[in-house]
Amino acid sequence: MDTIFIILNIVVMLAIIALLFYMQKKHVSFSKRVFTGLGLGVGLGALLQIAYSADSEVVRVTTDWYNIAGRGYVSLLMMIVIPLVMVSIIQSIINLEKSADLGKMSAWIITFLVGTAMIAALVGIGSAAIFDLNADQIEIGQAEQDRGIALEERLGDVKDLSTPEKILSFIPSNPFLDMTGQRATSTIAVVIFSIFIGIAALGVRRKKPEEAKRFIGGVNAIYAVVMRMVTLILRLTPYGILGLMANTVARTDIAGIVELGKFVGASYVALLVMFGVHLLFIAGFGLNPFTYVRKVLPVLGFAFTSRSSAGTIPLNIQTQRNSLGVHDGIANMSASFGATIGQNGCAGIYPAMLAVMIAPSQGIDPLTPGFIIQLVLIIGISSFGVAGVGGGATFAALIVLSSMNLPVALAGLLISVEPLIDMGRTALNVNDAMVSGTLTSKIMKKLNIKRYNDKNAVEKEVSL
Repeated sequence: MDTIFIILNIVVMLAIIALLFYMQKKHVSFSKRVFTGLGLGVGLGALLQIAYSADSEVVRVTTDWYNIAGRGYVSLLMMIVIPLVMVSIIQSIINLEKSADLGKMSAWIITFLVGTAMIAALVGIGSAAIFDLNADQIEIGQAEQDRGIALEERLGDVKDLSTPEKILSFIPSNPFLDMTGQRATSTIAVVIFSIFIGIAALGVRRKKPEEAKRFIGGVNAIYAVVMRMVTLILRLTPYGILGLMANTVARTDIAGIVELGKFVGASYVALLVMFGVHLLFIAGFGLNPFTYVRKVLPVLGFAFTSRSSAGTIPLNIQTQRNSLGVHDGIANMSASFGATIGQNGCAGIYPAMLAVMIAPSQGIDPLTPGFIIQLVLIIGISSFGVAGVGGGATFAALIVLSSMNLPVALAGLLISVEPLIDMGRTALNVNDAMVSGTLTSKIMKKLNIKRYNDKNAVEKEVSL
């Protein structure tokens, strides 16, 4: 009987995929198709929850099949991330009018990313205080104990990592290893390697223009092919979001969410407040925040469902360049840096809230100026090198809690609601990367205002 139900569930998914394909053939806008996939994915996942249970065999096997659409799409995006980052940054540098612009771009992007991470820490502290969160209020079960032990073991790998060592981890001693994404800082390492190639090409252009001309022509050709691949993959976004959302809702631990509803609510309040801070920055630089929101919603929708900042890089870059009018080089760097540096949700809000929750259990008042200043500074420094995939928040929390001399094992208390909160955190991380790119482009007078205000810019590009 289970097999019949599984087949029926798969048929329903295929029918929805057919509907999304029909909408594409009828030239329904990209944004509408993305949010149709999101809504239908939520509905399909909810039906599975109601008809069966999150841990039933039917749901397990069904979601394994749904993963072909969901995680398969994320895999395609991850496939294109490194080639896209490499060729985009090299192409951007060799087309720069002034080589000095490279340093200015990087400095402004990092300033926005780290600065907003420190603001996010203050928002997290405020939310935890207003909701009166305390680790002693949460019941510790077997799953939480197991997670705590695992975190203690993982701490041994990161607790002795000094700030100079973190900086050194960005330098690619083996760029081919980093192209496989094996390190938390692999994306930035590839960026640095690509920057060296681009700068070297500029030097060759001055001394051996003929050789440089051939190289630049080859890079531009590869860039055109890679960007075409990105466009082809991004067309699959509605199907990927459908699969990801159906899986997430179907396998969500509802009982855990109810039990930890106070922390979930406090987390999302903090995330929404920080989204508001981002929009204040956009408005403060003379840009229409409503136009910005409308254009980035498909990107945030995918980030929300995939829980992967790194996987969102292609869509992030494409939207910045073609919809927001951000300069190519700035879009590439902000999306790449933002997947590892200054993540507002994972490296800012989450560790701050945990620290405020756990401190009272150690006899520490978390609202004293000394504690807050120390926490914000540590979060700013530790926001470098947070992995841009699911689990990056745990890595950030380990570093911050250990630096504050707080027990990291208590972070295991939130295991049942981690996926739900991580969805919102990832969307905020990606939004911060896009804000940093947009504002850096505006500061450097490289923002295409006409394209920023063009309501149909992204639709035109994805439909090509």
